[in-house]
Amino acid sequence: MLPRGPGFSNGHPPRPRRGRTRGLRDSYRGLLQQQQQQDWPSARPCTEFDKAYFHAYSHVGVHEEMIKDDVRTGTYKAAIMRYQNLIEGKVVLDVGCGTGILAIFCALAGAKRVYAVDASEIALQANEIVKDNNLSDKVIVMLGRVEDVNIEENVDVIISEWMGYMLLYETMLPSIIFARDKWLKPGGLILPSHATLYMAPVTHTARYSESIDFWRDVYGIKMSAMLPLAKQSAFEEPCIETITGENVLTWPLMQVMEVDCYTIKVQELESITANYRFSSMLNGSPSSDQHSQNSSQSKKRVKSDETIVLSTAPEDAPTHWQQTLLYLYEPIELKQDQIIEGSVTLTQSMENPRFLNIHLAYSSGGRSFVKESVMR
Repeated sequence: MLPRGPGFSNGHPPRPRRGRTRGLRDSYRGLLQQQQQQDWPSARPCTEFDKAYFHAYSHVGVHEEMIKDDVRTGTYKAAIMRYQNLIEGKVVLDVGCGTGILAIFCALAGAKRVYAVDASEIALQANEIVKDNNLSDKVIVMLGRVEDVNIEENVDVIISEWMGYMLLYETMLPSIIFARDKWLKPGGLILPSHATLYMAPVTHTARYSESIDFWRDVYGIKMSAMLPLAKQSAFEEPCIETITGENVLTWPLMQVMEVDCYTIKVQELESITANYRFSSMLNGSPSSDQHSQNSSQSKKRVKSDETIVLSTAPEDAPTHWQQTLLYLYEPIELKQDQIIEGSVTLTQSMENPRFLNIHLAYSSGGRSFVKESVMR
């Protein structure tokens, strides 16, 4: 339902944070060890779902798609260079390093040492890439979950590309929170520092016609009996597609959630609910209206006096995240200034915490509906 719009800044948290203890060496014993361990964040056990998730990231195509996304990779590089003064000579932790490209960017920006951690076997290739670029003295590649590896010093910077479809899909953010609470020094830098989820109703006539209206007349044969099955097949789960700003029916968009990577807690991610109320600026076709959630941050900005923003908004340059659309089984005919209101709830799936349950309640024109879906 919603891609993401992370912001990169050195905006330190609005209130003081308690520093965390460094990793314990095996030689530590007794009361000191017990006291330090009490301050450690707890790690969720590694499940079979997690192992399958990590295995999926060992395929080269996943990393090729991400790296070729110039908006994504270019924005990260721009952010690293913007805050080079906070990276140079410092210790950096890259969570979910993949091929190691962000870790290498940090090393080239002058980092004293970079811990590049990934639970996928792509870490083996990342280690070779580091060697090929003569950075083995700076970049330490570690194969394993960040919750399980042993880093024997605190870090000044945490960088990660943790965002998934609908921002929270894949549930990687808890790993960033774990690393922050365990290793980040007080006043340390997190990139990205913030992310915001937005939602809006959209219209997409061509998509509905292609998937649904097609069955009304197939080579002169009436196949309307296929419509219920076609709707279920096409729209049961959220769809990852690219739309444009012309598809959006309202402005401004509604904020579902803002993530402050310095302060957010794991418990806050278990269930997120937001109420919304929109007034349609345009008429929506009776065969096209769907609800969509999308990030609407501004375009990538690199001026020295502005925050750098990685946007997945439909009016901005497309990214590999595209937009996540939750299509309604039965479209709503909208008139200009017609009100659409309701609520959206995102919860971690009990089946697999990396999945997201979506509950969308909406009312318009005197009628109320509920759409439930799972992002698998």
